[in-house]
Amino acid sequence: MATQPASSSATPPPPPPSPQSVRRRSKLFWPLIISLNVSIGAYLYTRPNKEEKTEGDKPATAASSTTTTTNVSPTSVDSVSTSPPAISEPMKPIPMDQQRELLKWILEEKRKVKTKDPQEKKQIDEEKALLKQLIRSKSIPSL
Repeated sequence: MATQPASSSATPPPPPPSPQSVRRRSKLFWPLIISLNVSIGAYLYTRPNKEEKTEGDKPATAASSTTTTTNVSPTSVDSVSTSPPAISEPMKPIPMDQQRELLKWILEEKRKVKTKDPQEKKQIDEEKALLKQLIRSKSIPSL
């Protein structure tokens, strides 16, 4: 009785994948992964932080105000607040025509304002009347 080898009944093991086929299959995924990473990085870099959004809305907390008052001496605060801002060059007078055009533009913007209460409407009407007077006058007073 002749015995058959065991390998004839079992299938041979599959050959290992060649390095070329692995590279060919991964050729599609690398650019996809890189572009995904770049797009996520760009999104994270360009979006505003929560601190930047609410910086102007939040009042200063008591803890932060006490640290600032202890670090700054009262004499330095007085000297900074009373000194006038430095002007690099003197202001040139604006010609009359440009002043009138500016006043007309301000008047147009005041007309566009939507008021919510009668007191605000009264104040805007007074400002519009003053602007109309300045536009109609022969000379505009300089400030």
